[in-house]
Amino acid sequence: MPTNERIYSYLINMAYVFGPIAIAVPSAVAFKIYMKLTTRWNRCYTCLVGETVIVTGANTGIGYYTALDFAKRGARVILACRNKDRAETALKKIVEISGNQNVVYKLVDMASLQSVRDFAKDINSNEDRLDILVNNAGIGTQTEDYTKDGIQTILQVNHIAGFLLTHLLIDKLKKTGGARVVNVASVVAALASLTPAKINRINKALSPTIFLSDMYYNSKLCNILCTIELAKRLRGTSVTVNALHPGVISTDFFREMPRYVQVCVKIMGSLFLLTPEEGAQTQIYVAVSKDVANISGGLFSNCRNIQIYRKARNPDLIQKVWTVSEDLAKLSDTEKIK
Repeated sequence: MPTNERIYSYLINMAYVFGPIAIAVPSAVAFKIYMKLTTRWNRCYTCLVGETVIVTGANTGIGYYTALDFAKRGARVILACRNKDRAETALKKIVEISGNQNVVYKLVDMASLQSVRDFAKDINSNEDRLDILVNNAGIGTQTEDYTKDGIQTILQVNHIAGFLLTHLLIDKLKKTGGARVVNVASVVAALASLTPAKINRINKALSPTIFLSDMYYNSKLCNILCTIELAKRLRGTSVTVNALHPGVISTDFFREMPRYVQVCVKIMGSLFLLTPEEGAQTQIYVAVSKDVANISGGLFSNCRNIQIYRKARNPDLIQKVWTVSEDLAKLSDTEKIK
């Protein structure tokens, strides 16, 4: 083969090998720059001195950065965590960085209704006020089992536990003027295939991705549906409740997933996803911004009030999911919010 043909062949082969990379790398860089430039940061300087806040799942990810922000604002911060060692580590870091000594942790297992009840009893007995409740704790695994309460694990941790906790603390919230409940949902709620009759059933066939189960999508839609209904039931009080999509974030959210999934997410995270601190901005905004003071039943993303997803605007679905949630949370008649 003539030399020039060899060179030509070599160049063609190299193009096949490195061509996709040559396209992918600049695209990834451009996307990352776009994400950085369009991510909105909460610029509200609200002081929280004298106020008490609870953040569930506060030892890691966006929960940690939310708790840290509240501590910097001078609040009494209660880290609601499942793991004692991780809670102590997060507490130490938050106190060291913020200089706020009024930060504590209390253990709660969101996969146990009794643990949630014990936690709420502690708060009601020992705290004078509650200004902000951030229902942040969640899991994103493909866990296909049920807790001892008979509730699918993802549904219980992501929705039912926060639903129950809010009910049990509602009187404390009502007594505190201008209290806020913040529910962390997700944009994937728009992809849910939720029906009230099957809310607690595992359906592998309907899983939209290999990373997240159908139950995860449903649990996030439940967050939004019940936020809307709770806002209606709290009309006439000073308590507001809103839901939010924090963004697609690079955290240890998938730490219980198979190793290959963790590796994929880590690579994607470095290229495309928000940092936990960036992802925390919307829930901080919803919790403290004066712009949100008179909004209830809303949905937020990137520090903005956005339109409720179409699937969450069905009044019949809202009512039925609320009723099923009450039953799964095993609320007594006196604990229900009328």
